[in-house]
Amino acid sequence: MKKQSIFILIVVVVIIVSLLYSFMGGQDQTAYIEQIQKERDEKEQFMRTSEESPFASNKNSFQGLKYYPVDVRYKITADLKPVQNKEVVLLRTNDGKEQRYVKYAYAEFDLDGFHNKLLILERIDMGPFRGKLFLAFGDETSARETYGAGRYLDVTKVQGSNTITLDFNMAYNPYCAYADEFSCPLPPAENLLKVAIRAGEKVYHN
Repeated sequence: MKKQSIFILIVVVVIIVSLLYSFMGGQDQTAYIEQIQKERDEKEQFMRTSEESPFASNKNSFQGLKYYPVDVRYKITADLKPVQNKEVVLLRTNDGKEQRYVKYAYAEFDLDGFHNKLLILERIDMGPFRGKLFLAFGDETSARETYGAGRYLDVTKVQGSNTITLDFNMAYNPYCAYADEFSCPLPPAENLLKVAIRAGEKVYHN
């Protein structure tokens, strides 16, 4: 086979592989967006119908949740830096109380030209959530496009891992964003980001 024919064959193979990769990547992205939308729909149903909803006492007042469009750019794999000195942190709540946590780790990532560092806490007060991780943050959208007292993001412990997934498309409002009678911890000072996180839930009350 002539060298020119071999070169043409290689080019064709590379193009086919690239197209297949792009197609499969598009499928993965579509499935991801559909999964996020499914979870949003389920939360909407919970808010409207559940007796555990913050709107349970007046379900007719529920106006529907508002979100940014799903953006895969905000599903971030962050470096996980465990905290060696597991000191207790007291977080103030919106109603002037305090809740206790322990420093667990820092999640570090780059976004929009900023190096960001978020403190992940571990719950230590007795109850069903003891030992679970807790991440509250504020960003440049807070008090403008999103709830002014910050949003929450669920994260999961992965033993032995040096990375952690921060999916800001799943960022959500604490219950005090909907009604004043709830007590919600505020983000620690180091979790007030200088970047706009336009992902997840928006402010409920316009």
